[in-house]
Amino acid sequence: RSFQEREVITFQNPYIKINTNICKESKMSDKVDVLMIGTGEYTTGYVGGTASDSDKGAGVVALTMFDMRRRNKIDRLGMCGVNGKKFPGIRAHMQRCIGDVYSGMDLTCETFPSDYVVDPKAYVTASDTFKKGDVAIVFTPDDTHFDIAMECVKKGMHVMVTKPVVQNLEHHLILAEEARKQGVLVAVEVHKRLDPFYADARDRAADLGNFQYMYAYMSQPKHQLDTFKAWAGKSSDISYYLNSHHIDLSEWILHGKSRPIRVTATSSSGVAKERGIDTEDSITLTVQWQNMDDRSLGCGIYTSSWVAPKSDVHSQQRFFYMGAKGEITVDQAHRGCTVAKDGVPFASVNPLFMKYTPTNGKFSGQQSYGVKSFENFIDACTSINRGDSKESDYNDGSIASIHTTKQGTAILEAGRKSLDADSQPMDILYESETGIDPIGIAPHIFS
Repeated sequence: RSFQEREVITFQNPYIKINTNICKESKMSDKVDVLMIGTGEYTTGYVGGTASDSDKGAGVVALTMFDMRRRNKIDRLGMCGVNGKKFPGIRAHMQRCIGDVYSGMDLTCETFPSDYVVDPKAYVTASDTFKKGDVAIVFTPDDTHFDIAMECVKKGMHVMVTKPVVQNLEHHLILAEEARKQGVLVAVEVHKRLDPFYADARDRAADLGNFQYMYAYMSQPKHQLDTFKAWAGKSSDISYYLNSHHIDLSEWILHGKSRPIRVTATSSSGVAKERGIDTEDSITLTVQWQNMDDRSLGCGIYTSSWVAPKSDVHSQQRFFYMGAKGEITVDQAHRGCTVAKDGVPFASVNPLFMKYTPTNGKFSGQQSYGVKSFENFIDACTSINRGDSKESDYNDGSIASIHTTKQGTAILEAGRKSLDADSQPMDILYESETGIDPIGIAPHIFS
């Protein structure tokens, strides 16, 4: 299909504007075009007019896409936000944190909307300029995921959405059906699946018998409440944001072997409200799992918090898993690597997630699981476009596809419903005693 002329603005020189028909006739090639939707911390590292005060000051998504283009895996890049007035600051930030740090990195990127416009629906216009088979990567507030993903899927684009993919089971099922109808790959970006410690734990758990018990904890420091104040407690909560990681790990480990049947949620409060943010400080979901072979029960406890103090890590992350025949403990936050430097707080670092330190002046983080999560998805989309594979081939756990992550969405929604009902347990419903795909959620009735 042909595209209209539009403004192309490079990150390298914001004062040069080039009008060109760079996308006149689309041609199917080995390289996909990518639209990044969302301009916040995980995409650019730019928060509140400066670099994020976290372990992602240079961002993840944009840096990864620029590097993949450098390696000839993708072609055209677009970035879409709501407030175009932020783009001059974003360009300057990206030049400082990427262009001036890594040699050979082309930061050319089309931006939507224009620098003088605020448009919450800019993603509609932006996605109109991409073709069937291209890729959308969505990192926006949780309550916008469904509308944005559906817009892109209906246009035949492959879509990767940050966790949670959507906030309720109804939307998940609708999105999954539309993806099937359009023949596109839709996936959740849950990079913990690419963490070698977590991936190995998943494989080891297969030999530990029926699920018995799991405890998982994940936190971020309380200044993140300021980072996320635009949506914290308004359109989402800390459980959707952080518990989603370990809930996905459970679903990945237990897929086809056990299913969640009941969720009870509790919370703590006080710190966020003192900052004028009406949300929970910490949320704990207690999930009853039912093993499929003998109907025995297991229990998963998932706690997340965004009121932790600053420490040697940005995010505490750990879990304990017990099966009938053994157990596994993983402390993801501490990998045995610490760094002390004048003027910088002592830190336990994790280059397995993102290796920002350049090698001989070049970005060398291609093996980091923060990068591999996106690269694996792009490779899968390219393979589908070529006809070498089908989107259904990736329902094997290699990618967190929309079709294999329904239980996680059901757990998160049930947790929110439980909190809103003063911690009343919520049952997750299935079509039959052997079903593993949730079809609904209902308050538990005590007999």
